Amino acid sequence: MFRGSLVALITPMQPDGAIDYSGLDKLVDFHLQQGTDGLVIMGTTGEAATISFAEQLQIIARVVERVAGKILVLAGNGSNATSEGVARTHQLDKLAIDGFLTVTPFYNKPMQKGMLAHFRHVAAATEKPILLYNVPGRTGVDLLPETVAELAQTANIVGIKEATGSLTRLTELQQRCPADFALLSGDDASSLNFLLAGGHGVISVTANIAPAQMAHICKLVENDQPQQAREADNLLQGLHHQLFIESNPIPTKWALQRLGLIASDFMRLPLTRLEPIHHRVIEQALQQAGLLT
Repeated sequence: MFRGSLVALITPMQPDGAIDYSGLDKLVDFHLQQGTDGLVIMGTTGEAATISFAEQLQIIARVVERVAGKILVLAGNGSNATSEGVARTHQLDKLAIDGFLTVTPFYNKPMQKGMLAHFRHVAAATEKPILLYNVPGRTGVDLLPETVAELAQTANIVGIKEATGSLTRLTELQQRCPADFALLSGDDASSLNFLLAGGHGVISVTANIAPAQMAHICKLVENDQPQQAREADNLLQGLHHQLFIESNPIPTKWALQRLGLIASDFMRLPLTRLEPIHHRVIEQALQQAGLLT
């Protein structure tokens, strides 16, 4: 079910910090036109950490209405408190989303046993499919392949966004998990190699900027055209790396504003706008990708 190019969507904001809902509509329409396979709302890239849950519900509802079933919509429901994750899941489950992206509990660094219990409790709060999300660089904890394999036995835990960037990790997951367990890359720089090694898709930051290109790369791999996929991905390598020159989504928002896709690159504190010293390197990555002349 979860395959191809899904975008970890940013949340456009007005200069006063309010959510820019008209800008959000514009971004959704952009992805519908560009061939994106799905939208992941209220993840790290969407600044969920500084957006109230009441606002998150409004944002996700707005996206669902705008998408109107044309592509997948997944909602972030992560928390480092299991009770909060369950409560959020109950609320989000009322919306016409296609599933959840559930990040590992962050900061309090649970053991594998604790993460097993956490994900099982969250999964029990919904019948909708759940993608696990493993991003140790952000959360401080690593969901190990043997734990993922145990969780894969839960009926509605159907896949994982694996953001370690390790192809060895992908191989371990392939060996331990069912063949239909969705394996999606959460690391743009290594996502092509992940796909060529048998991964099913990518949840991408770069796809905010270059959705048609990311979707095309996924299609090329699916159609067994690895050389063409590598050529296409080479053009995006600058973006894959430079969009993380400062904390995500700082560079991505700046690039979207530079391309005229959002009106403001505002972010709520403690995130701040991209330092001017980095503007040129982002522009060069956009030029390399053929997005800026």
